[in-house]
Amino acid sequence: MNTIRISRVFRFDASHALQTSNGSCKPIHGHSYVLTVTLLGEPKELADDHSKGMVINFSDLSSLVEAFVIKPWEHALLLHQNAPAGLIESWKKIDKKLVLLPYQPTCENLLLDIRDILQEHLPQGNTLHSLKLAESENAFVEWHVNDNNPISYQDPESKHEINGFVRDCLQKANAADW
Repeated sequence: MNTIRISRVFRFDASHALQTSNGSCKPIHGHSYVLTVTLLGEPKELADDHSKGMVINFSDLSSLVEAFVIKPWEHALLLHQNAPAGLIESWKKIDKKLVLLPYQPTCENLLLDIRDILQEHLPQGNTLHSLKLAESENAFVEWHVNDNNPISYQDPESKHEINGFVRDCLQKANAADW
């Protein structure tokens, strides 16, 4: 098995307002976001593929993230679709980029949206391993596939789950040649 993790860092600027916040995040304010995307896969061996020997060509990954995340959100105001109508209308009147979202645009929710977008558009053979979205140098959120899809094995006799490492060891122990 030749599984490799590859990562690419992206930067974009956007503003948001957290209408339900009681703190400094309630008014419109901006961030210089830093997004780290990590994929898991095996290097391709197809002779006619421009990404031969790669999990994914970094330029292909960049094009994907740019098209579906950066371009729509770059220099936009990200608001919940139920934000005050006056705020939405005044922003539209000054002809500024506005993105209305079906969720409160917290760093956590933005990251989950990015996850869904990328999982929908990733080429076959690539798995989204992790994401990190930083809204400042000191504040970031992370998503890891293993935190959400733990590998487990259920012993049919005891009905207790055990992790993948233990499962592999049990399978080897049960094999005649181990």
